[in-house]
Amino acid sequence: MFRSLRQPEVLAITLAAAGILAITMGARQSLGLFVSPLNSATGLGIASISLALAIGQFTWGAIQPIAGAAADRWGPRAVLVAGILVLALGSAITPFMDSTFGLVVSLGLLSAIGSGAGSFSVLIGAAAQRLPAEARGTASGVINAGGSFGQFVFAPLLQKLIQVFGWMGALWSLAVMTLAALPLIGKVAQGGHAPTHPAAEKGGLRRAIREAMGDRSYLLLHAGFFTCGFHIAFLVTHLPGEVDLCGLPPSVASWSLAIIGLANIFGSLYAGSCISRYRSRNVLAIMYGSRAVLIALYLVMPKTEWTFYLFAAGLGFTWLATVPPTAALVGKLFGIRYLGTLFGLTLLSHQIGGFLGAWLGGISITLNGDYTWMWYADIALAALAAVLNLPIREAPVARTPQPA
Repeated sequence: MFRSLRQPEVLAITLAAAGILAITMGARQSLGLFVSPLNSATGLGIASISLALAIGQFTWGAIQPIAGAAADRWGPRAVLVAGILVLALGSAITPFMDSTFGLVVSLGLLSAIGSGAGSFSVLIGAAAQRLPAEARGTASGVINAGGSFGQFVFAPLLQKLIQVFGWMGALWSLAVMTLAALPLIGKVAQGGHAPTHPAAEKGGLRRAIREAMGDRSYLLLHAGFFTCGFHIAFLVTHLPGEVDLCGLPPSVASWSLAIIGLANIFGSLYAGSCISRYRSRNVLAIMYGSRAVLIALYLVMPKTEWTFYLFAAGLGFTWLATVPPTAALVGKLFGIRYLGTLFGLTLLSHQIGGFLGAWLGGISITLNGDYTWMWYADIALAALAAVLNLPIREAPVARTPQPA
């Protein structure tokens, strides 16, 4: 499985990218733990705080194609450095915000822009440009697993920091921890294989985007990834609230998020290995279909801590394991020259779903007192995503010749 990563330089680039993603995703995916403390301290209400985090979901996606395009054009070093610094700044100033607008600035914009600039589109795109073709699938799985490992570590750690130092101290600690990603950037941004520019990829970034947005398979991939963003953002933001509704302690939420991250380490590695053996569209269809089944089972199970842990483990196996096959499909369709940009646009679709998942979850709990209709929407969207992935084509797009 890891034979393609045996070369020291290939392994070093892959692990450095995974380490950066562990920090940026660990910080981002644990923000739901701060919803209740922020509400108690500011009195802004769950809906207002959810709106700020929902804007953060959209912003994280919106920055992906921009950061990917910048990295494709000028290289990933400056993009990653700026992202880490902005992420740290967003975490550091959040304790000083006592209004919805302030939280939108700190969590909805700064933290989201920073973590997005240091996330999938830049890291997987940079690795693909520098790694041999036979290593890219496995490497994307390892890099993706790094983000899951970050969630596994950060969720219980931040919950403990909240208990010991309060939510303000925990956010300041988070700001310091994010800076640990800076020493890893040098390895991702140098060395490895030079970018390839096959003749089929000539024509510039604008032409690549125009042709991609006119391709049916690319749009179907976007539709499925929208669903992925919807329920991931809903759970990351509102799982602590669901646990509280069931009368369980906050530690159940933090450990559930950690278990999701741990399970997704194995799911991401497995998804990376599946890319070279199975059609990526089938892998994605099975993942989305399994989520619909798991959520339906959760709804009929008694709400104990072990129900949450088992649900987290099952859902976590496919949590962000959708990223390697999705990135692989984009690469198969359009090549790797503009992978950072085109995969970034796919991530934008993911986060439009994320915005709705986080925001509508807040609306649901405010109006209905529970998340029942959100769970039903999750099931329907996951089943639809499974169906939409089946017609996706996996052959390279035939590009029309440029006029002289």
